[in-house]
Amino acid sequence: MNRRTIIDSSEHHNKAEAFEAFDDIPTNPNLGNTIGDVVNRRYGRREVMRGALAVTATTALFGSTALSTGRARAESGADRFVFDELSWGNDETHHIAEGYDANVLIRWGDPIFPDVADFDPMNQSAEDQLQRFGYNNDYVGFVELEPGRGVLCVNHEYTNEEVMFPGLGRQDRADFEGMTAEIVDIEMAAHGGSIFEIARNGDGVWQVVLDSPYNRRIHPGTEMRIDGPAAGHARMQTGADPSGTQVFGTINNCAGGITPWGTYLMAEENFHGYFWTDTVDGEGDPDVSQMAQAASFERYGVPGRWYAWGQYHERFNIDAEPNEPNRFGYIVEVDPLDPESVPVKHTALGRFRHEGSESIIAPSGQVVVYSGDDNRFDYVYKFVSAGVVGDDRSANMQLLSEGTLYVARYDDDGTFEWLPLVQGEGPLTAENGFETQGDVLIDTRMAADLLGATPMDRPEDIEPRADGSVFVMLTNNTRREEANATNPRPDNAFGHILQMNEAGGDHAALSGTWDILVQCGDPTIDDVGAVWNPETSENGWFASPDNCAVDTAGRLWISTDQGGNWGRTGKSDGLYSLETEGELRGHAKLFFRCPVGGELCGPYFADNDQTLFLAVQHPGTDGTSDFAGFERASTFEDPATRWPDFVDNMPPRPSVVVVTKQGGGQIAV
Repeated sequence: MNRRTIIDSSEHHNKAEAFEAFDDIPTNPNLGNTIGDVVNRRYGRREVMRGALAVTATTALFGSTALSTGRARAESGADRFVFDELSWGNDETHHIAEGYDANVLIRWGDPIFPDVADFDPMNQSAEDQLQRFGYNNDYVGFVELEPGRGVLCVNHEYTNEEVMFPGLGRQDRADFEGMTAEIVDIEMAAHGGSIFEIARNGDGVWQVVLDSPYNRRIHPGTEMRIDGPAAGHARMQTGADPSGTQVFGTINNCAGGITPWGTYLMAEENFHGYFWTDTVDGEGDPDVSQMAQAASFERYGVPGRWYAWGQYHERFNIDAEPNEPNRFGYIVEVDPLDPESVPVKHTALGRFRHEGSESIIAPSGQVVVYSGDDNRFDYVYKFVSAGVVGDDRSANMQLLSEGTLYVARYDDDGTFEWLPLVQGEGPLTAENGFETQGDVLIDTRMAADLLGATPMDRPEDIEPRADGSVFVMLTNNTRREEANATNPRPDNAFGHILQMNEAGGDHAALSGTWDILVQCGDPTIDDVGAVWNPETSENGWFASPDNCAVDTAGRLWISTDQGGNWGRTGKSDGLYSLETEGELRGHAKLFFRCPVGGELCGPYFADNDQTLFLAVQHPGTDGTSDFAGFERASTFEDPATRWPDFVDNMPPRPSVVVVTKQGGGQIAV
């Protein structure tokens, strides 16, 4: 289990880089027919590896007319994204395409309730943090109340202690030097989610409504209900909850979703990193080999021991509560319109490192939820509800409690199949350790292994579109040694995007076809193997697609997360438009870019596409040793940027940005 030694290594300057390092270590033992093998057999390794300058690869992905007519189509106004492209780069602040404003709406530490003092990073407390916007904002969702007014829902994924607290280095080390119970409680309070009303003022500017009855903080101490087939299972029971049906809190909430009935879905991703053990080997590695759940812990990477929470809160120490990790790794549904409601963890959607939970209504009326398992060589999933969406909102809020979870298998001929994760079907039997459906859903990864699902290059956000297409962000996989059809490059440092087309345009279908939309990275370097539409400029190509959004016109937008790897591209993370149709398919343009060290999350279109919400996470942290003129790790006292305040003694602050068109109107129209 030496992957945890890698996490504790001093080469990683912050928790974001440490997370990336852990993701680089696959836990999936099923690596015999990965998505890279499938792509390689479909297109041919030599042809795909020639890169964007190779005629064979370009025509394979975009069609035979792409090279000959792409420029004429672009010059004739075929580009559906109407904006002047932003120039690439990396500096201390954010940038937006000409003709647009990108204003900070809310920052870590800003009040979301009335009568809360201005934020003072030198005087923090857990009680005070629960009155404020949390840290590392990731997913952003919006539920409209009326035109110009609505409720914003924001995930808070994790914390970067080295730039949150004075005098404290990075926390995820074997010795956790400087950590105290007080600091642990503050960082716990900064996790979870923030729900608050926003409204346009008299000048049309979006602002937080501090006295709104909707305002609420979700955090690791929030009471939640467990439902679905795993509720009450023996492995869900703890000393504090012998029923196995109640749990406190949610952690590491990355991407998410808003349901058709207006609830907020929070995806629990790297939950494993929060669990502790006192049993370690000589290098500080957790040793769980003698525990009853050893195989499951190994497959899920439990305990990560990235946080000191287990030193002060027994439930996060697996020596004391070995079942507590089984209660995390789910999709949490929250009603943002009822601040007294109890959030629900839906075990029917499976337990894994969920990245995203985007939903859509199938022609049958069933709701379908897509989610990726964000680890190298893990899988793509979807859930199809048993019931159908109706006019009764309270009934709709029961739809995620019962249904069928599927995992994807991609075949060489460009087709895919959804494999049902149902106890008693195929190998999911008691003889293989799956006595009940609850067992299947607690150990979803292990069940998917037995079904022969296709291991992918870190599936992150997955976005369905009304026409039955689905876009899968595959961020990277530097541990891949052999290419295949759906993962076409070994040592895939830059990622790619897969497009799935559900049969008959029906998101409840059990099969369909797939293709590669783009292979990311610099198209001028043949060895990178990047494939873009040839009209893509030096500003437009990107690396490590992460989150995505489809606007009301059906156009695809991509945000990126290169982590510390941005030094290989020289580009900050940002937001890109990406054409999915016609002769410009695979054409990308840069619209927004982050300050140095920041990752772009969100994005979310609202107000009939007149408002775009973006989340800039961990500014001033990732890869700052490559930032010219700075070239060292950021600290609270010495950060690479003080974005967005640029005030002495104020550290960089994760923030939500609101993008609007100058003079009004829809974005990129």
